[in-house]
Amino acid sequence: MTSFSIGESDFLRAGQPHRVISGAIHYFRVHPDQWQDRIRKARQMGLNTIETYVAWNAHEPRRGEWDATGANDLGRFLDLIQAEGMDAIVRPGPYICAEWHNGGLPNWLTAGDRPLRSSDPAFLEDISAYLRRVYEIVAPRQIDRGGRVVLVQIENEYGAYGSDKAYLEALVALTREAGITVPLTTVDQPTDQMLADGSLPTLHKTGSFGSRSAERLATLRAHQPTGPLMCSEFWDGWFDWWGGVHHTTDVAAAAADLDDLLAAGASVNIYMFHGGTNFGLTNGANHKGRYLPIVTSYDYDAPLDEAGNPTAKFFAFRDVIAKYAPVPDELPAAVNPAPAFSVPLAPAGAWTDAAASAATTESPTTFDRLEHLSALVRYDVDLPEGRGGRLVFDEVRDLAWVSVDGQRIGTLSRTRHDRALSIPAGGTLSILVEELGRVNYDHRLGEEKGLVGNVSLDGESLTGWRSTPLDVAAIAASIAVGPADASDETTGPSAWTAEIDLDSPTDMFLDTTSWSKGYAFVNGFFLGRYWRNGPTRTLYVPAPATTSGTNRLVVLELEHVLAPTAEFVAALDLGDTEE
Repeated sequence: MTSFSIGESDFLRAGQPHRVISGAIHYFRVHPDQWQDRIRKARQMGLNTIETYVAWNAHEPRRGEWDATGANDLGRFLDLIQAEGMDAIVRPGPYICAEWHNGGLPNWLTAGDRPLRSSDPAFLEDISAYLRRVYEIVAPRQIDRGGRVVLVQIENEYGAYGSDKAYLEALVALTREAGITVPLTTVDQPTDQMLADGSLPTLHKTGSFGSRSAERLATLRAHQPTGPLMCSEFWDGWFDWWGGVHHTTDVAAAAADLDDLLAAGASVNIYMFHGGTNFGLTNGANHKGRYLPIVTSYDYDAPLDEAGNPTAKFFAFRDVIAKYAPVPDELPAAVNPAPAFSVPLAPAGAWTDAAASAATTESPTTFDRLEHLSALVRYDVDLPEGRGGRLVFDEVRDLAWVSVDGQRIGTLSRTRHDRALSIPAGGTLSILVEELGRVNYDHRLGEEKGLVGNVSLDGESLTGWRSTPLDVAAIAASIAVGPADASDETTGPSAWTAEIDLDSPTDMFLDTTSWSKGYAFVNGFFLGRYWRNGPTRTLYVPAPATTSGTNRLVVLELEHVLAPTAEFVAALDLGDTEE
């Protein structure tokens, strides 16, 4: 057993001064069969610690349905860190931000109007049940019990959200009662207000920033007068959103900022060491006056790219770390290009009219009231007297395709602030609404999705709606593989399939530039969303999702394919940068 504590000026590991040199890997953004590889490469860069958030909504998407197996096996992830001879930092939230769907909070938790991230009794009851489950995994893996967990964080950048000290005190009390004995920390951006509001005197304050280290450390020291200084989110890159650019940071500048931190004697957690992927429908969104959903790739311009390959930043950071701590001689294996080839796509018919039960109500029913966790709801209503006219919505969240009698009329985008369009006369109005990602930051957590509020035609409210949830993963699983023949059926929502023969499992990069918008699956593994809106042009296919022999690709297209082929390319293409 080894002790880990906070001394007058340093972390103390087994009573000796210790510097934490950590990197973030989110187990929920990496295929579980690749966890060990990513952890090992962190050690090879010179890190001694791995940090991870815990995504509550990955573990308990529906109330009471807790899962800590397979891709959610946090215990196994922590055990692999220990097996590599490294320490671990756990940040269970319950709120994590992380550009992750709803900031990690389950939809069932945030539905309704109750206060979030507060000492509200009902909220505390729910998060207490969650944290106790997490701590059942974490507590026996603490360093003083033979494991390697050395720090646990309370909440996450709370000073940017609120200042409810009773809430923080309740989290601390619960954490200690659950058997967590290692030091407890908080993290906030280094401003006086955030550092004051986001912590307690009994918690060790750390900072989150990516530059101007000396200035930010000085602000942090003013609020944390004793103990080690730590930047527990050293931002070495940034995230991307649909319709933007791929964000990168200058390698030399990032390495110099890291050098400044370490030269000042600070501990660090590099955010991210390896970003990974927002597989499935797990991406979040930002909204600071304009709704911007996050792309599928969470590459983050990190030292390990989305596919787990070392970048120039990996070697630059390794050289900096070597000035302050031992670095292993071994290096990651050389990167080989992924196989490049194309296969024809076979049409498998329409899919957005898949049979499902509809809720019939006077007004459209939101995703939340349907308790729907997938990406799409189809709304149908009979037009009064077959009229056309000006269609006006209170709000569309987040993207809608409008059809009359099966003919597409136009789209409405939350990002564009669309709220109205004109429709021709007809019998049935159909609106297919896609939820593009729940906001993960600030006070829009938990907002409803779908058609929110009233829909009117020339000022008259439309009533008698049929709201049909569409589970894209279930629909993809039901698609039969068709013959690989050419087809002109390239317009409108359409399903496509292909069979891919491989000699052995391998990482691949699926080029989506010949398609418009939709979802892709390999052997049932949900790769995520694609969109010509960019910047991302590839979907990462992790090797463990593939197999020797025949592999099955299913594509669910929402608009139109430009060419009925699936192109696989040799490397990631994350899109244009600002340079």
